[in-house]
Amino acid sequence: MNAASPAPGSARPDPAPGGSPGTTGKAPIGSLKTLWPFVRRHRGLFTAWLVALAASSTATLTLPHAFRIMIDQGFAQGGGGAIDRAFMLLFAVAVALALATAARFFFVSLLGERVVADLRGQLYAHLVSLDAGFFDRTRSGELVSRLTADAELLRGVIATSMSVALRSAVTFLGGIAMLFVTAPHLAAYTLVGIPLAVVPIVIGGRRLQKISRSAQDRVADANALANETLGAVRTVQAHAREPYELGRFGEALKVAVATARRRIQAQAWVTAIAIVLVFGAITLVLWSGAHDVADGRMSAGTLAQFVLYALIAGGSVGALAEVWNELQRAAGGMGRISELLVEQPAIREPAHPVALPRPVRGEITFDGVTFHYPMRPDLPALDGFDLRVRPGETVALVGPSGAGKSTVFSLLLRFHDPESGIVSVDGHDIRSLPLAGLRGAIGLVPQQPVIFAASARDNIRYGRLEASDAELQAAVAAAHSTDFLEALPEGLDTELGERGARLSGGQQQRIAIARALLKDAPILLLDEATSALDAQSERAVQQALETLMEGRTTLVVAHRLATVLKADRIVVMDHGRIVAEGTHEELLAQGGLYAELARLQFLD
Repeated sequence: MNAASPAPGSARPDPAPGGSPGTTGKAPIGSLKTLWPFVRRHRGLFTAWLVALAASSTATLTLPHAFRIMIDQGFAQGGGGAIDRAFMLLFAVAVALALATAARFFFVSLLGERVVADLRGQLYAHLVSLDAGFFDRTRSGELVSRLTADAELLRGVIATSMSVALRSAVTFLGGIAMLFVTAPHLAAYTLVGIPLAVVPIVIGGRRLQKISRSAQDRVADANALANETLGAVRTVQAHAREPYELGRFGEALKVAVATARRRIQAQAWVTAIAIVLVFGAITLVLWSGAHDVADGRMSAGTLAQFVLYALIAGGSVGALAEVWNELQRAAGGMGRISELLVEQPAIREPAHPVALPRPVRGEITFDGVTFHYPMRPDLPALDGFDLRVRPGETVALVGPSGAGKSTVFSLLLRFHDPESGIVSVDGHDIRSLPLAGLRGAIGLVPQQPVIFAASARDNIRYGRLEASDAELQAAVAAAHSTDFLEALPEGLDTELGERGARLSGGQQQRIAIARALLKDAPILLLDEATSALDAQSERAVQQALETLMEGRTTLVVAHRLATVLKADRIVVMDHGRIVAEGTHEELLAQGGLYAELARLQFLD
């Protein structure tokens, strides 16, 4: 059988231009609308914030009126009682403003925390659902940057910028209205300054939007470089390349700072020009008002009230200019996050999944499978690959590096889908099976085990989260790990450190084996599970694996003679094809690639 039509849900979208997300250029301010569904989840907080905002804006707009009363009815009348009442009114307005502002800060800050937490949670859940091909072409440091730095920008948008923008808009409109109520002829002159302030905001904002996105990309580049270096710090230190890596990171930081400087410079000019134009217009208007007071056409209190309303309106325009700049930055961050949220996994659940029969027999078939890795489209990893593994059979895959052995594991776990051909388990195309059901039936022990920064107990229980302590202890004993685990300061509850730093390579391998033993899956994939062990440990673990492999279908990527000799059948691979198969003795007698591998690799 050759090309097979894809199962439902297995279609793959075209890769993003440039091989990774984040290459679409500047993000429009409208991308912030993506935040609204997250805000809407917290209607209570949002409503409370709006009420507090209305109260604080009302108190702010009441202050100038209180000042007018204080001047005209307090100072001008000269009575002690009038002064007392005027100042009591002023203090009452100040208290109301303080309480409303505190409430507004509390509600909007909490809203920002919850919205960003929801956004990060959804983004993280989406990222872990994406296929292996996405992570092959995307730097993990870039993803962490979007999950942290870009999300942090959005926290500022909700907790600060959004609140300041709405408050400034309300106080600006209210201030303009009160300017006309206070002195209509002066207010008309004030409106001349508003278009003058808006023009630089709009023109500068367009430039700032592009610079902001570029600045965030440069920060992500520096984060990705640091993440890569810290993940390989032992290699760096072993080669004494600390100065070299410091130089690379320093250059990345210089580029990030230089780009940020352009953004800050543009933002500063936009803000400065807007404020100068607005307050310049206000100054001219107040000059005219001062002449009205001198000529007796206006009271001093009325002019003071007008001045304060003008300051409130002008300050609101300046705040809006700054907030607009911040919104441009946040739009870039939200655009980068949105690009990830719309990324679709190439490996999807089938529309109508077929459950694996229970118990799983473990028959594995590769029928005419051809596959190219997306990053290597010209070189087939598997080319017309045919393999059938009977239930309970142990098959060793051997061959030179790049022969396609690990690709067999990747396709069986459905990290990738073949371009043609079918991979099936117990007669079912794995593209028709639910991912959790398929992967739950497969136990994996990689050559380089993954140890989480958690306790030994949690690392082993990762194989089956609901396992009892007794079952966990049995897996530990079967993996011959009891001695070294009991020697740890807190036994199984000892934190193993990042990437299992507190364990030797052989101990890490036995943790991974214990995890697979605990999972107790009917199909086992062993990527030379004993390669990191010393001779004594290897013998003990090999015995445990032999017990585990009984009655289970096992595929082994083999690099050592002991593993090869235990296999029921040896499959020799080269350039993505099977070039020979048989027992150890049969293949040695045939000569060819296996005999050469045995001489150089196994028998050494």
